[in-house]
Amino acid sequence: MTIHTNTFPILETNRLILRQITEKDAEDILKYLSDEEVMQYYGLEPFESIHDALEEISWYQSLQNNKTGTRWGITLKESDVVIGSCGFHNTNSEHYRTEIGFELSKEYWGKGIAREAVEAILTYGFNELNLNRIEALIEPPNQSSQKLVERLGFIREGLLRDYEFTSGKFDDLYMYSLLKKDNRHD
Repeated sequence: MTIHTNTFPILETNRLILRQITEKDAEDILKYLSDEEVMQYYGLEPFESIHDALEEISWYQSLQNNKTGTRWGITLKESDVVIGSCGFHNTNSEHYRTEIGFELSKEYWGKGIAREAVEAILTYGFNELNLNRIEALIEPPNQSSQKLVERLGFIREGLLRDYEFTSGKFDDLYMYSLLKKDNRHD
């Protein structure tokens, strides 16, 4: 189910509400984005201060304002605490494509929450945004994210060598894609 408030879409699943992240969520975000394991493949150093979290929230808001993406906070229905985020970035409306990203607080790993959240935004992307292609760029050692997107039907297209420079080094990334015609998440 999608609910639109102030142009930000709120998505609801069986267990989750995906909603806009605001400055009041900074402490929640700092909690999980300061964890080295959560940040291992995020492309940034673990957060050290509330200022880091507020800068991340500002980036989420700029995606929406610039129409280059949308980032949802993942919350459990019984709690309004942000336990992760997921969304689209580098959206190219001319070519009907975007990239997907997601992360989750370590205490919620292995419970199917990331999958449930990503399925909701895939459905939203294909049905509401009329996207044709959703990409996921994932570091080769990040096995759990690869397994998640593969279970959702993404196809690994190839390896992008030294594609990103993050945390002082170049990283290879696998390019995955899911096309609207292949999507099973309607």
